[in-house]
Amino acid sequence: MAQKPTIPKGTRDFLPAEVAKRNFLFDIVKQVFARYGYAPIQTPSFELSSTLMGKYGDEGDRLIFRILNSGEKIRKADLEALAADNLPRFASSLSEKALRYDLTVPFARFVVQHQNDLTFPFKRYQIQPVWRADRPQHGRYQEFTQCDVDVVGSESLLYEVEMIQIFDEVLSNLGLPGFSICINNRKILSGIAELIGEADRIVDLTVALDKLDKIGQQGVIDELLQKGFTPKSIEKITPLFALQGNNEQKMELLGEYLAQSEIGQKGLDELKVVLDDIAALGLQKGELIFDLTLARGLNYYTGAIFEVKAHGVKMGSICGGGRYDDLTALFGLKDLSGIGISFGADRIYDVMSELDLFPKSLNQTLSVLFVNFGESEAKHALKLLREVRNIGLAAELYPQASKLQKQLKYANDRQVPYVVMIGQQEAKDGMLSLKNMETGQQEQLTEAEFLTKCEQLF
Repeated sequence: MAQKPTIPKGTRDFLPAEVAKRNFLFDIVKQVFARYGYAPIQTPSFELSSTLMGKYGDEGDRLIFRILNSGEKIRKADLEALAADNLPRFASSLSEKALRYDLTVPFARFVVQHQNDLTFPFKRYQIQPVWRADRPQHGRYQEFTQCDVDVVGSESLLYEVEMIQIFDEVLSNLGLPGFSICINNRKILSGIAELIGEADRIVDLTVALDKLDKIGQQGVIDELLQKGFTPKSIEKITPLFALQGNNEQKMELLGEYLAQSEIGQKGLDELKVVLDDIAALGLQKGELIFDLTLARGLNYYTGAIFEVKAHGVKMGSICGGGRYDDLTALFGLKDLSGIGISFGADRIYDVMSELDLFPKSLNQTLSVLFVNFGESEAKHALKLLREVRNIGLAAELYPQASKLQKQLKYANDRQVPYVVMIGQQEAKDGMLSLKNMETGQQEQLTEAEFLTKCEQLF
C-alpha cells in the first residue's frame, strides 16, 4: 500500500502564494533591521545539547527537541542512570545534539566563539527557523521562524529605546492597525521578590507571574503556593495584581512600594529613562505600556523585558525580548551585556492573514504569459521572451500548443495580468496581440512597442 502523505503535527507546508507573503514579511523586517545598522549572521539548525540545556529553565528544557545519537554512539548510553531512574541524565547520554530552541543562546555561543573577529558593540540580525516540542494549537507551532536583532557589548539604555522603535517600525510598515508594546524590568521583579522575603525564588515568581493572563490571579496564587511560597509573602504581592493607571501613575505607586529595595529602584530608574525617551520621540502605531505582570519565562533576562500583542485578533504575543547581562558568561566570556528582541514571523503571518493585510499583488508571480500556437511560433516567442525577462519581468511560454481556452485558464489561475499571442502571420510582420486579463482588452502592437510597454510595467 502507498504511504499516506502527511507531516508532523505543529509543522506546515507553504504553497507558492504563502511563500510570497512570507517573503514580503521577511523583506520588510530585513529592511528595518538593516536601517538600524544590524548585520546578518546564520548559525546551525542544531547545537550541542550542552549548549542549549539549562539555559531556558525547567519548562524550556522540556521543550527542546533532542537528536538521537546514531551508530556506535548509542552504545555509550548511561544505563546506570536508567536503572537509577535518572531519566534526564539517561536522555543526555542518548543525545549529544539538539535542535535550537531559539536564536539567542546560539548567538551567545557564536559571540564567544568568534569574539576576536567581531567589533563591539556587535549588532546582528538573524532570520531562521527554531523548534520547540510544544503542544500544537492556534498560533503555536513546533517549527517556526524567528526574526531576531541583538546587540552585545553595551549597557546603554539607548538600545532599549532602539528596540522599541524597531518593534514599532516593523509592525507599522507591515500594516498592523494597532499593537501594544508591553515593557517591564526584571530588576523590579527582583525587588518585589526581595521585599516579600523570597529573593532566592525570583525564577519561580517570574514564571508564575508570566502566566497571569492565561490562568488568572487565583491560578498564579495557587502555583506560588505549590512552589512553597508562604501565604504571608503572597499576601504582600497580591495588591500589585490590581495596579491601575497610566505608565506614570503605575511608576509612582510602584516607587512607593519599592522604596526599600535598591535593585527595585534601579529597575524603576532604568524604565523611566526608556519611557521618557519614547514619549519624546513618539511612535507610529505602537502603544508602549508598563506591565508589571510581564515576566518572560526565560532565565537569562536581567533588565528590560518586552512583549508585543496585536490588536483586533485573538493571538498571544507576536514579539518579545529583553536585556541579558551575563548570557555569554555561560560560555566563558564575562561582563558582556546584551539586549535582543524577536519577531515571531509565523504568528505575525497569521495575524496579517486574519486581518487581510497582505498586498493582493503578491499572488501575481508571473507578469506575462506567451501563448503557444505551435513549434515555429514558439521558437519565435522564445526570442521575445528572453528580452522580456532581461527587462526584469517574470514571463514564460506555455509548454505545449494546447487549446487557447486551456492556456487562458492557466493564465487566470496564475493571476497573470498580460497574455501575448503571436500567430504565424504576426511573427512574419513583427506584430503581436497583447491581452489584458483583468479588463479583457486586446490590442495589436509591434514587438518594439510591446517591449517599451514592458519597460514601463517594470
